[in-house]
Amino acid sequence: MGRAFEYRKAAKLKRWGTMSRLFPKLGKQITIAAKEGGSPDPEMNAKLRTAIMNAKAQNMPKDLIERAIKRAFDKDAADIKEITYEAKAPHGVQLIIECATDNNTRTVANVRAALKKGGGELLTSGALNYMFTKKAVFVFDKKDDIDLEELELDLIDYGLEEIEEDVEPQEVGEDKKIIRVYGEFTSFGELSKALEERSIDVKAANIEYIPNTTIELSEEQIEEVENLIDKLEEDDDVNKVYTNLA
Repeated sequence: MGRAFEYRKAAKLKRWGTMSRLFPKLGKQITIAAKEGGSPDPEMNAKLRTAIMNAKAQNMPKDLIERAIKRAFDKDAADIKEITYEAKAPHGVQLIIECATDNNTRTVANVRAALKKGGGELLTSGALNYMFTKKAVFVFDKKDDIDLEELELDLIDYGLEEIEEDVEPQEVGEDKKIIRVYGEFTSFGELSKALEERSIDVKAANIEYIPNTTIELSEEQIEEVENLIDKLEEDDDVNKVYTNLA
């Protein structure tokens, strides 16, 4: 299956080096989760608990996490909302751009400008409805005591669709072996609870857009698309960019 622009190690490591941009993005996700869940207590707010888990996996400091939660219930704080844009990049590549913003006008203008500069264009809402499928995706380290076949059979009743081994690039040392679990996005809560009950230490849990078909490009074409996606991800309002690259 596809995933959120992780097909090249060099590009991924480059993005890992931008923590100054990553923490504000994670903070927005925590604020949104706290507000939508109606509680600052992660034990009472499953969405917030997931957002905090993802932030901790990226080594976000505790004080920044607490500040983001507090912001959700601050009457004077800006109202941050999630919005998704659909776009076309060069060479027939399709993009789903997830944003969190307190100013839609600013965000769409920035996204449109980055696309235009990189040879892409913004599409009308719903244009890629049949090109991507929303999935619940969970990531955790592969350990010797985890039997994948047994785990797969165990999780089918909770909405599991696919389980696969993968590697996660490391800045130093060997790549880390990981497991990815995919399920229907409506089964996110059930799968999350099932993994927790089995004492599996999930490192990341998200609803992602998975391409139904993928496209192969040359190295030169990939670099051109990478440059556009890097430009999009430089914007503080852009959380994630999904693509149909193979």
